[in-house]
Amino acid sequence: MTTAPEIQRPTDFVEHTASRFIAEVQQGYLADRSAAVGALAQLRRGAGKLPQDVPDLWGVTGAERLFEHPLLSRDNQQATRAEAAYFLAVTLYALHQQSQSRPMHKRGVDLGQAVRKLMPPNDIDEPIRRRFVRAGTAATPEILAYRLREVVSLLRGDGIPLDYGRLARQLYRAQTPGGMSEVRRDWGRSFHTYKADTGETTPTDDASADGAPSTDKDSA
Repeated sequence: MTTAPEIQRPTDFVEHTASRFIAEVQQGYLADRSAAVGALAQLRRGAGKLPQDVPDLWGVTGAERLFEHPLLSRDNQQATRAEAAYFLAVTLYALHQQSQSRPMHKRGVDLGQAVRKLMPPNDIDEPIRRRFVRAGTAATPEILAYRLREVVSLLRGDGIPLDYGRLARQLYRAQTPGGMSEVRRDWGRSFHTYKADTGETTPTDDASADGAPSTDKDSA
């Protein structure tokens, strides 16, 4: 395994690590490699849950890579945030990719943008909008995990991809003071600014996306 370059901010490192792991598994799954297919089947069992609730996934998620970061290896609070964000992103991806022949992890696609793609170009689908709002107003990590699972299931049904590295980053930020407000702002902005007739602006459709951190700014 190639060690990820040292990235100072935990937000960057969580995004980078999740994106790298998911890109590796995605490439194997799309190539129909048995190890990757089996790994995704295992990981799906954790979708919508938190890592402490699924101990049978220890050693399967690649979470040990998080502890290459010096801060995460010694700060319990930061490590707990990172583990939860990473685990949720990886397991939701596994659910999303199930039975899909195209990559469902795609760099640059924010959650709000992906949800807007579920709707008609010039209309709002109210049931979908309500599910999106419910995710944004979740009061606890457990509720957020469950509601994101509902949203990802909708995306899977329409084959709409999502940037799971960015999602991991946002889920880490959501656990910091004031962070959930920033994440809601980002989700809302990407939902409102997406235009169906503008075409894709993401950098690549390649299943082996390099997992580099996205350029959204935050203070964490």
